[in-house]
Amino acid sequence: MKLHADQPNAMNTVTAYGPGYIEINKVRYTMSVLVMPEGEVRPWPVQRFEDLAADQFEGLLDHAPEVVLLGTGDRLRFPHPRLTAALSRRHIGVDAMDMPAACRTYNILMAEGRKVAAVLLLEDAAAGG
Repeated sequence: MKLHADQPNAMNTVTAYGPGYIEINKVRYTMSVLVMPEGEVRPWPVQRFEDLAADQFEGLLDHAPEVVLLGTGDRLRFPHPRLTAALSRRHIGVDAMDMPAACRTYNILMAEGRKVAAVLLLEDAAAGG
């Protein structure tokens, strides 16, 4: 699906998504990514939802987001609270949603000037996702 929004001030914007890809600033990614309004889009080292680990979420503290969106692919799944406990202790909200909802919500929050981090999980079909 194409998302046609004006790209505000060179901020990282989700411009499209679909089965097996996410497009940010019209650059296609075929692996899981971490995206924030500013800075580079970073690979997220997970190929399956089941491989999410607490230390990966703890690493988000370095970016000091207000909220973290977890795009869980084509269906909504919730991470165990122990995985996101470090964020909760710092009063950083974590919202899990399917990929389309995560992409739309990220773009809205980014456009509002919020310091949002989106972890967009693209599961490798060969890895059982």
